[in-house]
Amino acid sequence: MILPDSGHLALVLLLAAGIDVVFGEPPAAVHPVVWIGKLINFLKNAAPKTHRKLYGTAMALCCVFFASLLGYSVLYITALPGIPGYLALLIEAYFLKATFAINCLLSPAREIYKHLEENQLEKVRELLPIYVSRNTSKLTKTQMSSAVVESVSENYVDGILSPIFYYALFGELGLVAAYAFKAISTLDSMVGYKTEPYRELGYFSAKSDDVLNWIPARISVIFILAAAITVSLFKKGRKINPLDSVKTALEDGMKTPSPNSGYPMAATAGALGVKLEKPDTYVLGASYPPTEVKDIKRVSQLIAIASGFSLVAFVAVIQITGIHTYL
Repeated sequence: MILPDSGHLALVLLLAAGIDVVFGEPPAAVHPVVWIGKLINFLKNAAPKTHRKLYGTAMALCCVFFASLLGYSVLYITALPGIPGYLALLIEAYFLKATFAINCLLSPAREIYKHLEENQLEKVRELLPIYVSRNTSKLTKTQMSSAVVESVSENYVDGILSPIFYYALFGELGLVAAYAFKAISTLDSMVGYKTEPYRELGYFSAKSDDVLNWIPARISVIFILAAAITVSLFKKGRKINPLDSVKTALEDGMKTPSPNSGYPMAATAGALGVKLEKPDTYVLGASYPPTEVKDIKRVSQLIAIASGFSLVAFVAVIQITGIHTYL
């Protein structure tokens, strides 16, 4: 089996990003991550009442194996003799696109922004639980705005940067690595909670997600800084503070319960010059004014640009390393 070279890998990544931006998410029936989710749901429902931590570990490993096999199968099929190069490119790009979601990350923010602008707070309270893990019943308009800014900046790592990072890091087997990561990420979102009935069942998944996102979370500060510099140079309006993004990330990055989510959120708080607060849990950028509804638009712009820089950077990494592996 001859695996693809660096030029092919870079084109796959760029095409996957194009598919994501133009078309968004594929239908659930043909969405590979939905398939992974269905396996997780089946195994979760079959979990025993005892030895749940051990079962949760085995469940996670099973899902990672399934996802990795899925990624490897795609590479195997596209490397078969007789498969045209353009078709191989499209197939791999489609499957890679399923591991990250720029469009899906930013679209909900635009929807919630619209409802907040129209002062439809009850509608926002209905929508927010899909995107944030907090009680939204008593949130003020300011706290709702903060929750959206936090969600967009935090999910930039898990939903965009990390899959691309592992794709680039593992070269020709990058698609396999991206799917292995996505399995852990999906497990964490479905069972990685500290409350029952998932405390033991999701323990391994949550810890694995922390480990895999550790480096990307800290790299995210660089891309948010680059995005902040870009916006400050070309965008008029409320001031963007590029260097404050790094300062706030260093000061507040470890103030969240998660070892990773604080870094992109604190960097965003510093860049936008706003205070991000989850009631009774953390405050990031405490010296800044409270978040306003218009900051949802600002964070969407910031993270969209940061995502663009991420793509360019990792395409460059793939091209520079220029690995050619033959199995």
